[in-house]
Amino acid sequence: MNHILWLLKWVLKAAIFFTLFAFALNNQQDTTVHFFFGNQWQAPQVLVVLTAFSVGVVVGVIGMIPRWWQQRNNAHGYMQAPTASPVPARSAEAPAPLATAPVYPDGI
Repeated sequence: MNHILWLLKWVLKAAIFFTLFAFALNNQQDTTVHFFFGNQWQAPQVLVVLTAFSVGVVVGVIGMIPRWWQQRNNAHGYMQAPTASPVPARSAEAPAPLATAPVYPDGI
């Protein structure tokens, strides 16, 4: 079973590679990108598309960094050992059963 999954992953990687390779071969025309103040950049179309994709990935990752840090700090806070607190004395009688089932805010 593991061999089949390994083979399937490599077939998928090869298909993605050959698709991108065919895209690059079909888009070799020169493209001009016009910036502000009369600046321009002339490059093959596939390079322009790849650059735009890469810039989008970088901007997306930079946008997610604050959330990652927040979640990491929250997880780190949960991993720390709680401070020692005195345990309240137990009463001799059993607690009364709940009249209704507890309601959880997230529906679980």
